[in-house]
Amino acid sequence: MDRRKFIKHVSLASMAATATSSLKAFGTDLSPFDQSPLPYDFKGLEPIIDAQTMEIHYSKHAAAYSTNLKDAAKAENVASGTSMEKLLGSITRYSTKMRNNGGGHYNHELFWKCMKPGATTIPSGKLFEAIQKDLGSFESLKTTFSDAAKSRFGSGWAWLYLDNNKKLQIGSTPNQDNPLMDVSDIKGFPLLGLDVWEHAYYLKYQNRRPEYIENWWKLVNWEFVENRYQSAL
Repeated sequence: MDRRKFIKHVSLASMAATATSSLKAFGTDLSPFDQSPLPYDFKGLEPIIDAQTMEIHYSKHAAAYSTNLKDAAKAENVASGTSMEKLLGSITRYSTKMRNNGGGHYNHELFWKCMKPGATTIPSGKLFEAIQKDLGSFESLKTTFSDAAKSRFGSGWAWLYLDNNKKLQIGSTPNQDNPLMDVSDIKGFPLLGLDVWEHAYYLKYQNRRPEYIENWWKLVNWEFVENRYQSAL
């Protein structure tokens, strides 16, 4: 092989390796129990959510849920390819460790995708039509959802979800529970979730949860929520 062909060969091999590495980085080889890469930088949601909070939240709290979920799944003989929806739908069959960490992992994986920098302020399309039909108006959705988030005592989540009759509902769950769980008081398919654990906002907002909730609406990725709604119909 002459020098020119050798350089070309090495260059192509390097490009292929880089492409493979990039595919892995974007989650193509991930199991349902693995963390997906954040769709933005830690500083991407500033000034509403600060970079330090995002880094700690993602790389410490959420990472621990993923690790502990995999430990629980191994101990309780749950295959690594099992869908999170299937697992959470029968969570009463499993341990408290599975419930807490399975919920924590699923909720956070959804939470990251429910936000994006420079988000549009209101939903559109069929989701917007359903909001008007089922909840009265977008402003009514915001008020009811915000109230659910504000009134959740201690740690938990607020949800916009689709119930079993394909109707939009709003509610909240404690700790890391969500509407998919057979143990939950509210049941359905979660479309939009807001984390109101203190670690999600305390560095910037301290005890001002209502301010965090009000500002968070500027980050909601309504395109993602709309796509999720359409997929669940």
